[in-house]
Amino acid sequence: MLTPALAARFADIALRHVTREYPNKLDHVLHGPGDLATPRALHPMFYGSFDWHSCVHGYWLLARLLRRHPALPEATRIRNLFATVFTPANVAAECTYLARPLSATFERPYGWAWLLMLAAELARHQDDDARGWSLALQPLAQAFAGRFLAFLPNATYPIRTGVHNSTAFGLALAMEYAQTCNDAALADSVVSSAQRWYLGDADCQAWEPGGDDFLSPALIEAECMRRVLPRDAFADWLDRFLPRIAQGEPKTLFQPATVSNRSDGKIAHLDGLNLSRAWCWHNLAASLPPSDARAPIMRDAADRHLEAGLPHVAGDYMGEHWLATFAVLALEATEADSDSR
Repeated sequence: MLTPALAARFADIALRHVTREYPNKLDHVLHGPGDLATPRALHPMFYGSFDWHSCVHGYWLLARLLRRHPALPEATRIRNLFATVFTPANVAAECTYLARPLSATFERPYGWAWLLMLAAELARHQDDDARGWSLALQPLAQAFAGRFLAFLPNATYPIRTGVHNSTAFGLALAMEYAQTCNDAALADSVVSSAQRWYLGDADCQAWEPGGDDFLSPALIEAECMRRVLPRDAFADWLDRFLPRIAQGEPKTLFQPATVSNRSDGKIAHLDGLNLSRAWCWHNLAASLPPSDARAPIMRDAADRHLEAGLPHVAGDYMGEHWLATFAVLALEATEADSDSR
């Protein structure tokens, strides 16, 4: 479970990385020599944690931990940091970057979705400081929500990968923001896009994992559909999509990935795959009736994946700058699944 001690450990990890500017992997298109700039100059809010999206969900992680464990030893450090980061001037600079003609596909859809998740998390906080942070971030959140609304009707096909461009992952997170922040237009677009792309899928073969996956293409699609379909409709869809869960098949979904080299940033993604599969399996198990024979099989798979991934959240920067976020998702899903029984 996400104990106070574990929350404090994760908070310390994130605090050490969200303001660490280098090494840095930019998603930045140069129009000319005048576009050459440092990460911090380009992104005064999200310049740390190796890349923009990891920095965004590093802040989500800190906001989440602060809300769940307000007495964290790191709480004052988090609040002081947020006071300097979530300012109208910083948000305006990020919006200006986003408005560049060559930034139309910047961080689509992974970074878009995590920015919305951060906005949703800040909106859940009740204290006056957090209300100020949430209000400051709103223009950037609205800009990314608008990008989803413009993009989704033009996306003829889904992107069925286990990495950042996964449309199922982007839709799942965007739906959480839409529901939390009462964005009905975005919710409608997410639901219609997910159904258009995935409703007819059946008998998933789950040819995975790929060598640098941190998401399961099969399970994140199921998690996306769990969020957009009514409970009974989702149960019917899951029966068609993964019809042999009771037999532990496809076997690849039940076997934790092997991570051969955690200093290789791409191979280290597989630790994230183990954590994100645990997150999905527990969420999917919680959607089933308590008597469903598939639920123990799914929970066993989730727990084995969590045990495989959790010890490796820290140790090498290639994983350490982002894995704690997925560990929290998995641990919270474990808690919620336990509470549902």
